[in-house]
Amino acid sequence: MTKQIATVNTQAVVGHFTQTELDTLKGTIAKGTSNEQFALFVQTCVSSGLNPFLNQVYCIVYNGKDGPVMSIQIAVEGIVALAKRNPHYKGFIASEVKEHDEFEIDVVTGEPVHKIKTLQRGKTIGAYCVAYRDGTPNVAVIITTDQVEHLVKGRNGQMWKDFFDDMIVKHAIKRAFKRQFGIEVAEDEYIGADSSSGAPESYVRRDITAEANEVAENRNEIQPPAASQVNEMAQVRQQISTAFRELGVVGKEAQAEYMKANCKVAGDKPTLDELKGLLNYMRMEIAEQAAGDDDLE
Repeated sequence: MTKQIATVNTQAVVGHFTQTELDTLKGTIAKGTSNEQFALFVQTCVSSGLNPFLNQVYCIVYNGKDGPVMSIQIAVEGIVALAKRNPHYKGFIASEVKEHDEFEIDVVTGEPVHKIKTLQRGKTIGAYCVAYRDGTPNVAVIITTDQVEHLVKGRNGQMWKDFFDDMIVKHAIKRAFKRQFGIEVAEDEYIGADSSSGAPESYVRRDITAEANEVAENRNEIQPPAASQVNEMAQVRQQISTAFRELGVVGKEAQAEYMKANCKVAGDKPTLDELKGLLNYMRMEIAEQAAGDDDLE
């Protein structure tokens, strides 16, 4: 399948991020990161193709014993975005199940029957997700409340207590997409607190409009990553060469044909951004192959 690469933004500094966007990230979503941590977060966003402005990936910073500690977390929105790039993606269904619901599921075929018989549904007793993909069996995941007790009592317990239905459904989605598409994610979406880490009690999404305006007014105070921190063309080409080997695309003619089919080049030669787009696509194919191998085991 031909992957359409977006037109290159000539003002981009890292990947497709402009200087203004980098300033905004540094002062809002990635606030509190060191320059090195920020560079790592930005490069992770670029290499994965996830957009922090769309709540697909988070940069969470809390105080550790040796200074600020950063954790990069992929949200459910990011997991779904990654899966949608797979040409065989067919969607998913997911929901919480309450004690007065009528629910049954064939875990072999992944066909659920979920009926809400009354609006007085009672307490939540679990959740499920079925992930669909052409050419492979449906993957059904069932999560019961006892399976997430450690999360409710864990560092992010307050988030689970306040938004239990949302959290248990997201947990089921993550498990299903991990099995169906080979997408590796952390067990918990947010980093919470404990007595030793000094981390905040919870991480919540926030309206960054006011913060963004403040960043724009104080842009000179922000230190974005230096150009030397950006992956160079040679490094990306080496990574593409490695990806070709993993995909079994051997020989110059086969590789040229693959690039022609999957890398839209605006000029005579591919730009760094276009090659990065190709590399992202290749990584998704590698993940798809790995997931297919797992299904055969």
